[in-house]
Amino acid sequence: MRFQYRYYGATSVDNGASSTTMRFAPDTLRPPTYFVADVNRRVPFREAISALHDVVTADQRYQAPDKTAYKTWLAANEERLLAEFQARSSDLRARQAPILEELATIRARKDKVLQPFHKAQSRFFSYLFLTNRDMWIVLDPVITVHPDRVFFECFSRDESSYASLSCDHEMFDHVGEFACGTTNIDYSDALYDEFQKIRDYKTTRLAIDPGGFQVTTADDPAFIEEKIDVPDAWVRGFLQVSSAMNLPARRLDLHPMDVHNFCHVLRRRRERAGPRSIRFVLAPGEPVRAVFEPWNVEVVCRRSVYRGGTAEEIRIWGRRRLLLLERLIPLAQGFTVHLMGNGMPSFWIADLPGMRFTLGLSGWVANDWSRAGSFDLLAPRGDVDDDTRSRVYTALAQRWFATADALAADTGLDRVAVERALTLYTQAGRVIYDLAHGVYRLRELARDPLPLDTLRFASAAEQDAAAIVALHALDEGPVEALPGGAVRLSGTARSGDRRYRTMLVLDADQRIADGACECNQFTQHRLRHGPCPHMLALRLVHARREAIA
Repeated sequence: MRFQYRYYGATSVDNGASSTTMRFAPDTLRPPTYFVADVNRRVPFREAISALHDVVTADQRYQAPDKTAYKTWLAANEERLLAEFQARSSDLRARQAPILEELATIRARKDKVLQPFHKAQSRFFSYLFLTNRDMWIVLDPVITVHPDRVFFECFSRDESSYASLSCDHEMFDHVGEFACGTTNIDYSDALYDEFQKIRDYKTTRLAIDPGGFQVTTADDPAFIEEKIDVPDAWVRGFLQVSSAMNLPARRLDLHPMDVHNFCHVLRRRRERAGPRSIRFVLAPGEPVRAVFEPWNVEVVCRRSVYRGGTAEEIRIWGRRRLLLLERLIPLAQGFTVHLMGNGMPSFWIADLPGMRFTLGLSGWVANDWSRAGSFDLLAPRGDVDDDTRSRVYTALAQRWFATADALAADTGLDRVAVERALTLYTQAGRVIYDLAHGVYRLRELARDPLPLDTLRFASAAEQDAAAIVALHALDEGPVEALPGGAVRLSGTARSGDRRYRTMLVLDADQRIADGACECNQFTQHRLRHGPCPHMLALRLVHARREAIA
């Protein structure tokens, strides 16, 4: 998927002895959006926008080990190893000994001379790996200006973490004229170092620069054009995590020290086997308990009482991403956690002075079978006619943000129809649900409409699985608990007159460990081509049932 940007100039930070000015260059191809004001809570803003940067650059996928040192050793010893292998007599080995000794001395001197070069080369290859185009390329961060707040959004490199920094207008002084809307901003990694220079004694100005929109010709040399091909998986992940915000969830209110204790446990230990999860034990009227597996270390949140109505246990994975919240803990007045269910997304909202920082975590970090078909974040689309959708969007555009009840009153439509229309716009990236304030907000993720039919599913197998579930063509069998926290799922999928018995084994980390099906795909390829649609449908039905339970 190709995205095109045009910036007039580049984003910059001007640091002086008494003031700091952050000037963000907006995308001039989008409708004019600008905002200029002074930040009155400077240190909290510095920490929050730095945490946003940490999410932008986050990548917790498996990194291949650096074999530079081994290859250097192999190149230095290859001839000796070959000579030893070819040696046939003690006489030949005796004749080789002084030569090899002299050669080893020469090579030792050579390695000593080249050691700085090899270290520099290793650092270069590490840098090259980290900045590989396929891993680095992402959409520039998104800024949205609304009548009551300004918020920044971004998505991580590993496609598993979403972050939103929402700033009340009250945390700004000398707010001038501003234009509401959404725009991408030119962003570079070098800005992080400049953000760290923000101080409480220095005036700090935030400027989403309106100057670029006043230029009448695109031939100006100050224009910077960018055309990037973004993987569909990246855009799909952004839509999935943001669309999940309005799904049913269990809410926890945690004290900042509770989140500190979570991070402390993760910093002190390193897991070598599964399950790598946090198991939340929730009981009405009692402190929240979090069990870190596989060590079974329990953290009792004595300051945080669960207000839900039923007792339950919920597991989440990819827990090391919580370390992205560490620098916000000293400033946070509290954290609100929304748990969607086992293996489902979770949202962690830090209540900061004048700001809300939302960290959205997908079910898993890895983009592999552990994620395929585990849940359908882009929820089923209700039947809404074009006129209803248009009326709801127009009403929201007039307000910029509103609840579903308010939009129902404005349009005279049924609340269910309004929510269905809003769900469609959320899935398309045109509306976002503000979880921290409980309202829908107008936010165009991209300048042009996104091809939702292409983005909805990661593969044809997932699309077929969703169709099976939508047609109620799968009868789920019993769920069998296995040793080590694994479970075995079974069921029968129907396709016309054919019936396929299918089975799936999920390990303690909810990854697909084994499976079987009577369909042609499994008979020919087993699991070498991934799980078949019937297995994915079985897992999807199981995940939905667990979420409802």
